[in-house]
Amino acid sequence: MASFLDAENRQVMQQRKRPLANASMGLLAVGLLSVPFIGGDFFAYQIGLFLIYGIATQGVALCWGRLGFLPLGHALFFGLGAYLAGGTLKAATGNPTWFLGLFAALLIPTALAWVLAILVFSRSLRSGPYFSLITLAMTMLGFLAAQQWSGITGGFNGLGDIPEIAGLDRYSTFYWLVAAIAFSVTVFLSALVKRPIGVIWSAISQNEDRLQMFGYATAHIKATAFALSALLAALAGALFSAHQGIVTPQALGFVLSTEFVIWAAVGGKSSPMGALLGAVLVGYASAELRDLFSYWEVVVGATFIVVVRFLPQGMAGLWLHLVQKNEHVNTRSELLAPPSKTPPQIPKLVFNDVRVAQGGVKILDGLSFSVTGPGIRSIIGPNGAGKTSTFNALTGRLPVHDGKIFLANIDVTGSNAWRIARLGVGRKMQVPSVFPDLTVDQNLHVALWAGRLHGPQYIQNAPLHWSTTLCIEMLEHFPSLKGQLHTPAGLLSQGHRQALEFVMTVLPEPHLLLLDEPCAGLSPAETHHMISVIQFAIHRLGAAALLIEHDISAVAALGGDVYVFHQGRLLAQGLLEEVQSNSKVRAVYAGARK
Repeated sequence: MASFLDAENRQVMQQRKRPLANASMGLLAVGLLSVPFIGGDFFAYQIGLFLIYGIATQGVALCWGRLGFLPLGHALFFGLGAYLAGGTLKAATGNPTWFLGLFAALLIPTALAWVLAILVFSRSLRSGPYFSLITLAMTMLGFLAAQQWSGITGGFNGLGDIPEIAGLDRYSTFYWLVAAIAFSVTVFLSALVKRPIGVIWSAISQNEDRLQMFGYATAHIKATAFALSALLAALAGALFSAHQGIVTPQALGFVLSTEFVIWAAVGGKSSPMGALLGAVLVGYASAELRDLFSYWEVVVGATFIVVVRFLPQGMAGLWLHLVQKNEHVNTRSELLAPPSKTPPQIPKLVFNDVRVAQGGVKILDGLSFSVTGPGIRSIIGPNGAGKTSTFNALTGRLPVHDGKIFLANIDVTGSNAWRIARLGVGRKMQVPSVFPDLTVDQNLHVALWAGRLHGPQYIQNAPLHWSTTLCIEMLEHFPSLKGQLHTPAGLLSQGHRQALEFVMTVLPEPHLLLLDEPCAGLSPAETHHMISVIQFAIHRLGAAALLIEHDISAVAALGGDVYVFHQGRLLAQGLLEEVQSNSKVRAVYAGARK
C-alpha cells in the first residue's frame, strides 16, 4: 500500500502507542473506585461535587487549550442545565413523562452556544477576545435573570426541593453515577483529541488563516467545538441539580466561570485528564482552606499565577512530558486516501475592473486580466503594484469595492477564503505559513484531508494513515522533509518551510495555484530545485498557476506568460521577452534586464 515513507523509514511514521497514557486512565479508574472506601460516603459526596465541576472544566479546557479561544462565561451553560434539569426532576415526580425534558436540559444550552459562536466567529478570524467578553457578559445577564425571575428560578433563594434520581441516594450511591460519567467523558475527550478533529482543532489555534486556505470552514468547526463544551457544562449542571437538591443564581455566576478557568489552567488546559483533576484537587483544597485560612483566595490566585508563568501546560504537562519521553512507535500500513471532492473543471480566472482601497489608498485600481487553461503564469511588478493584494482580493482577505472576480464562470467576488479553496484554489503565502507546533507529518495530513475528510471521518482513526500517490511523489522531490516527519514544523529552516508549504498547497489537488514568492529566501541551488518541482506539480495536476516572483531569472526559467502590474493595474502581458521590450514596462523598470 502506498505510504509517505519508503520501507526503511515507515516504522517511524506509524501510529504511536502510549502505554503510560493508557496507564493514566487506569489510575484514574482506580482512584475513582477507591474514593468511597478511603474517605467514606461524605468524602465521596464532596469529591462527586468537584467531579461535576471537572466535567464543565473539561469543556473550558477544550476551547482554550485545543482551539485557542477562552470562554469566560461557561457557568451560563452549567446553570441553564442545572435549572432546566432541576425543574424537570421536580415536574417528573407527578408525571414521569417529564423525564424526557432532561434531553432539553442538555440540548437548549448546546444550541444556544452554537448560535452564539457561529454569529461571533463568522465575522472575523480575530474575534477571540471579543468572544471571551461576550460570553462574560452573557453569564452576567444569566445571573441577573436568575435573580429577577423568581417565579421560575426561585430568585435569590434558588430552585429548591429537587428530588433525587430514583434508586440513587445523593449522599452515597449517586457518586457512582457521577464517577462513571466523569470517567467516560475523560476517555471520550482523550480519544477525540487524537483523531483528525483533534489535529484540526490544534491547527486552528496555531494558524486559522492557513487552515481556511485549505477549505476548512473554521467558524463552523469552532462553533461545533464550543457547542460540545456547552453540552459538557449542561451535563455537569444537570448532575449538579440532582447532587445538591437546589440550584441558586450562583450556578450561573461569573465566580464559578472564573473557577472553571483557574482549574483548567492549573490542571492542564490541553489535557482532559488535567482539567478534571485540576477541578477536583484545587477545588477540594480550596474548600478545605476556606474553613481554615481567611486568605484562601490569595493562595488560589497565587497558585494560578505561578502555574501560568512556569507551567503553561499545568500539572498534566509534567505527566505528558514523561509520557512522550517513553512513547514508542508501532508499525501500521498506510491507507490510500479517497479522491479529492474538488469539482473537476478547466482552470479559468477573470478579474474584471476590480477596485480595492483601504484608508483612502487605492490598492487595486481597475485591475482586469484573465487566466484560462493549465500552465504557469508569472506576475511581476514593483513593490506596491498590487500583486499580493490580487491574491488577497480573490481569497477574501481584502474587500472588493467594485468590479467582479469570476472563477470557472462563477462570481466569487467577496467570497470567504474557505469557499474559494473548495472551488479548487490553493494558495502559498508570501511568508511560509505552516502549523508550527504540529509535526511535518501532521501538517501534511491537514492538507491531505482538505476536500476529502467528511462526516464521521473526522473522528475515525483511518484518516490518520491516509496517503496519496501525489504525496509520495512530492516527498520524493523533497527528501529532506521525509527525514523530519516527526519534527515540529516551526523548527524547520526557511528552505524546508518553503518546501513544506508548497507540498501542502499541492496535496488538495487544486485547479488554480496562487504561489506568492515560493523561492524567497532560497539559495540558487534551492531555487533551481523549487522551480523544477513547481513545473512537475503543475503538469502533474493539469492545473494553472499564478506565481509572484521578483527574480527575473526564475521567471525566465518557469516560462509562460508574464503579467506586469503597476499601481494596481495591468501594465503589460505576454512572454517575458515581449514585456521586457515594452516601453511602458521599461519606463517602470529603469534598467530592466533583457
